[in-house]
Amino acid sequence: MSFLTGQQAIIAILANVFFIGISFYALRAIMVEKFIKKNHVFQAQLFFILASIMIGSSVASFFLNLTAWSNQLPFLFE
Repeated sequence: MSFLTGQQAIIAILANVFFIGISFYALRAIMVEKFIKKNHVFQAQLFFILASIMIGSSVASFFLNLTAWSNQLPFLFE
């Protein structure tokens, strides 16, 4: 049982890191130079990092839930 739990933890960590990276890459396409105040570059970078974490974690959670639910579907037909 503990092997399965460890395996799920590794998959969850990898999914979160992957989707956070994807969301950071996608957010780079937005041109926010017009909205950034002068001399507030650090705050803008921090916002991009936090927004990437928020979006990536939400997407990873969705896919992990979808995977868990699809694994439970065979119990419907027992």
